[in-house]
Amino acid sequence: MYPIVDLVEHQTIAAVQKEEDMERALLGEVNIVFLLTGSIFNIKELVDQIKAAGKHVFIHMEFIEGIAADRSGVTYMAKHVQPTGIISTKSNLIRIAKEHQLMAIQRIFLIDRSAVARGMRAVEQSMPDAIEVMPGVMPRVIREITNMTPLPIIAGGLVVHQEEIDDALKAGALAVSAGTSSLW
Repeated sequence: MYPIVDLVEHQTIAAVQKEEDMERALLGEVNIVFLLTGSIFNIKELVDQIKAAGKHVFIHMEFIEGIAADRSGVTYMAKHVQPTGIISTKSNLIRIAKEHQLMAIQRIFLIDRSAVARGMRAVEQSMPDAIEVMPGVMPRVIREITNMTPLPIIAGGLVVHQEEIDDALKAGALAVSAGTSSLW
């Protein structure tokens, strides 16, 4: 069993893209927050707020201003910011996060068959705790990917209706990340 499965209490994950949405995520039912905003100046404060609200936080490494998506950036996150984990499209960052005992979610984009194959090869190399597939509104493809790997699948991207969350969960997703705050 993958430890991330034990973290998921609410199958919707708040994908916070703007700092103005933080309060809604903190007050919402969700227990996991994907932080897709912030900078070197406030990332620690944002993470501390989320953790103080009793929620787990995963930082998308490519979206934080002033912190490079590289070995030093991940090391800085692990030692000074201390999130639950990171999200990245880069396999090398997933491996580095694991070296630092951070959980890691590899994001892959389902744009065509070759992208799926490349994404699955990357996942096999990095062995993340979960895979976030985007867009998350393709139940048939989500089902196929859940049959390709034992890793937990998180669907995300373009999700704006509860029915889309329900469809992704029925297709085998562990959870669904949504930027639409009314779904949190």
